[in-house]
Amino acid sequence: MRRREFIKVIAGSAAAWPLTARAQQSTMPVVGFINSGSPNGLAFYVTSFRKGLKETGYIEGQNVAIEYRWAEGQTDRLQALATDLINRQVAVITTDTRSTLVLKATNTTIPVVFNCSGDPVKLGLVASLNRPGRNVTGVSFLATASVAKRLNLLRELIPTATQIGYLVNPDNFNIELEEVQAAGRALKLQVLVLNARSERDFDQAFATLRQRRTDALFVGADPLFLFRRDQIVALAAQYAIPTIYYLRQYTLAGGLMSYGASIEDANRQVGVYVGQILKGAKPTDLPIIQSTRFELVINLKTAKALGLTLSPGLLSIADEVVE
Repeated sequence: MRRREFIKVIAGSAAAWPLTARAQQSTMPVVGFINSGSPNGLAFYVTSFRKGLKETGYIEGQNVAIEYRWAEGQTDRLQALATDLINRQVAVITTDTRSTLVLKATNTTIPVVFNCSGDPVKLGLVASLNRPGRNVTGVSFLATASVAKRLNLLRELIPTATQIGYLVNPDNFNIELEEVQAAGRALKLQVLVLNARSERDFDQAFATLRQRRTDALFVGADPLFLFRRDQIVALAAQYAIPTIYYLRQYTLAGGLMSYGASIEDANRQVGVYVGQILKGAKPTDLPIIQSTRFELVINLKTAKALGLTLSPGLLSIADEVVE
């Protein structure tokens, strides 16, 4: 081969490489990922979701692309983020509770797989657990189902408690409010509801706890609270308020105690469902998965800092003790 012809062949091959890569990328299915929180505090969401996808044979960047949309705690942005993903005609969308409600009202064709903290039937996300219906299915890690247990654990830790605070985001449908109030009445505990729509409200909420001499705090299930957990845990330490949370991520961040299902496992299962849908499964044929294992995590260092003595009985039932 002459030198000039050789150069033409090499040049032609080099020009073809980007075209080949673009062709592969264009045929790669695209998954939409929308969340009310922030990637800074919820990186484990993405990690566990990718793990579930991998179990079904999908690896981001190799045979599937993921478009991420984060509301950063600003729920009024969800509609625009959802509309953007719909207009991009992604193959399937994974969401949290609030994002699902937004999508359900505007999207009836693209499959949606949610990770929900409450009862998806009561929230109107699906028709039933076994036959979700239409284009929506998902996983529920049942934070509301553990409300009574969490309050009982808090009462066991502080038997003399008469009043507890309940930190809730009023923009998140108050999915636990009725359960918290009912469980409080059963334990003869007065429940002080503290609203927090943004991180700017946390300082005032804790100041109110001190002013009202509240004995302990119950943190509700909310994406905003989860990705701002370091701030909440720090305030609980600053104000010396014994606090129970619904996810172990809070306790690992320095919180006193948590009881609830694994949100990481729930999000992994979301990834599995997304992978199955990419392979042709229909959402209506995929029943809602409900978490069945709940774990109690206690932070001994935080308990000591608060001057609390944990009973042998409480420690014996802990699934994990952070020292």
